[in-house]
Amino acid sequence: MSPLKVMLFLAGLLPLFWLLYGAWTDGLGANPIERIIRWNGDWALWWLLLTLCVAPMQRLPGCGGLSRLRRMAGLFSFFYLFLHVLGYGVLDKYFAWQDIVLDVRKRPYITVGMAAFLLLLPLAITSTQGWMRRLGRHWRRLHRGVYPAALLGVLHHFLMVKADWRTPALEALVLATLLGWRVWIVHRRIRTV
Repeated sequence: MSPLKVMLFLAGLLPLFWLLYGAWTDGLGANPIERIIRWNGDWALWWLLLTLCVAPMQRLPGCGGLSRLRRMAGLFSFFYLFLHVLGYGVLDKYFAWQDIVLDVRKRPYITVGMAAFLLLLPLAITSTQGWMRRLGRHWRRLHRGVYPAALLGVLHHFLMVKADWRTPALEALVLATLLGWRVWIVHRRIRTV
C-alpha cells in the first residue's frame, strides 16, 4: 500500500476514533445518540464530497495518481453512512421496523436520506475489481449514481437542520461546484467531437 493510501486510511479512521474517544470520556453531550447519528452522517457526506473532488484534482499538475484514492474515499463515505443508518435503526429506534418504515413515509428528510443510502449501497457492493470486470461498461453507468446520491445527501442535511444552515449550505456549494465542473467537462468533450 502506498504511503498516500496509508495516510488516507488513517485519516478515514480519525472521525471514528474521535467519536469513540468522546464516548469513552463521556464527551458526546446531553444527547449522545443524536450526536453519534449526526457525526456519522456528517462524515459520510464529507467523504462523499471528497470522493467527487478526486476527478477535478487529478487534472492538476502532479496529482495524476489521485484516482487510486477514489475507491477508498468512497468506501469511507459508505462506511460512515452505514454507521449513520445503523445508529438510527439500532440506537434510536431499537430495531422497531414499523417505526422506521413510518418515519421513512412521514418525514421527508428520512425519506431522502434512505433514498441516498439505497443509491449508494450497490455502488459500495460493486466497488471491487471483480465487479468491475463482471459489469464491464455497465459498471461506470451504475457508479454515476453517486451524483444523485450526493444531491440527496445534501438535501437530507438541509431538510434535517432547523436553524443553522451554514454547514448544509457549504456542502451544497461544494457539490454545485463539483457538478458544474463535471457539466463543463462533458460539454467540452461534446464540442470537440
